[in-house]
Amino acid sequence: MTDDAPMTGDLPGTDQPDLRQLDELLDEIYHGQERLSQADIYRSAVGADLPAELLTRVAALPEGEYAVDEVADLLGGSAG
Repeated sequence: MTDDAPMTGDLPGTDQPDLRQLDELLDEIYHGQERLSQADIYRSAVGADLPAELLTRVAALPEGEYAVDEVADLLGGSAG
């Protein structure tokens, strides 16, 4: 049988982006702010040159305003 190769790419959680960049961005942009809009968060993410997968997550957020803990939960980060 030739199916000896590991299938780690198909397992959930094996190709996750580095969420530290997301946490650092959220810490920076929420400094002194209680809530930010999805558009502001996305603009900041683009300006910070986050990886495409993280930008896709931010772009997929519904329009509205978010507290740092809300957006971190939705995006998979741990900022707060």
